[in-house]
Amino acid sequence: MTRTVVARRAAVLGKPIAHSLSPVIHTAGYAAAGLAGWSYTRIECAAAELPALVAGLGPEWAGLSVTMPGKEAALAVADAASPVAVAVGAANTLVRRPDGSWYADNTDVGGMVEVLTGAGVVPGAAVTVLGAGGTARAALAAAAQLACSSVTVVARRPEAVDELRPVAATLDVALTAGAWADASQHLGTADVVVSTVPKGVADPLVDTVTWRPDGVFFDALYDPWPTPLAASALGAGLRVVSGLDLLLAQAVGQFEQFTGVAAPVEAMREALVAARRATSLADG
Repeated sequence: MTRTVVARRAAVLGKPIAHSLSPVIHTAGYAAAGLAGWSYTRIECAAAELPALVAGLGPEWAGLSVTMPGKEAALAVADAASPVAVAVGAANTLVRRPDGSWYADNTDVGGMVEVLTGAGVVPGAAVTVLGAGGTARAALAAAAQLACSSVTVVARRPEAVDELRPVAATLDVALTAGAWADASQHLGTADVVVSTVPKGVADPLVDTVTWRPDGVFFDALYDPWPTPLAASALGAGLRVVSGLDLLLAQAVGQFEQFTGVAAPVEAMREALVAARRATSLADG
């Protein structure tokens, strides 16, 4: 008897999206888990286009990964959402439920908790976050889940930190604003540093920071890697993790919600590392 394979679909949404490595990770997971009929693609989609796109998806769609700039729109379009997605005000995951409705989650937060815990972060740690955008919101939620003692957010625009205060209050996180002019001092006194700023922004800090060698440094970037700040932290003896580690961890959470099966993490990791290596060789 021939077994019918039911097609199931998922995708990553964003703009731009051609660079996304999410299809590599999820597709490798489907193959390793024996999920025949599953496919995962990229869809270029601006935030304003997201509601109509989601509304037009057929029943074969199991889930969507959402990257910039659509995370706030993803939360708004969902019929229900996890507490952490509501607290952060953004969702990177939309899961199709059996009744056809959409459930929003934010696996960036759980992924960041996993990455930082793996690097040795313990309750009571003092955290400094560089930047005050969407990834900084996830860092605040991760700090709350890790029972960190305090979070200092250092941003170029003080008003950006003020926009995070309602999020911190919801999460019951003690938030302090730090001036960008004093960024190096904040980096050097923190137990944990989380950099969420765009490529190149933090590079000048390399010349002035004096690291704590027993600290943890997480840089949300992974291209190029290591960033100058990550290389400086590595050289000073810190435990360093990258955006590539977070990319895998958040994808694992999505995979399990989409499929309902345990993620084959090592197969997904190997595919991601191979794809990143191939991209680096092509660029170099």
